[in-house]
Amino acid sequence: MTTYRIGEAAELLGVSVDTVRRWVDSGRLTADRDEHGHRTILGADLASFARSLADEPDPGARRSSARNRLPGIVTAITRDAVMAQVDIQAGPFRVVSLMSREAVDELGLEVGSTAVAVIKSTTVVVERGDEK
Repeated sequence: MTTYRIGEAAELLGVSVDTVRRWVDSGRLTADRDEHGHRTILGADLASFARSLADEPDPGARRSSARNRLPGIVTAITRDAVMAQVDIQAGPFRVVSLMSREAVDELGLEVGSTAVAVIKSTTVVVERGDEK
């Protein structure tokens, strides 16, 4: 049976090591200790927990049929007269979206603002990440 250490589980879930430790300490996620005293999580348990996270969207989150939402920070915007390229760093992932310049302006996107890359099929939709 495949097992994961706390750090590996954190990386797979896209959260901090401390978050995984809190989940284990609170009993939300089951972990055992290996022969060296390190906490390990069974792969099947981690997969089940990961599925449960997808079923529990953040309170106040927008509802959408798109399941892949990558929150991040805008790192670059390149505009021309009609189109714009928006680069978002979402955790370890760089997401690049091409959209109309008008859409970028209407969203008020700028380098340093938060944004959410919403991916459905072959389309990436960018939403402003904060409500300021």
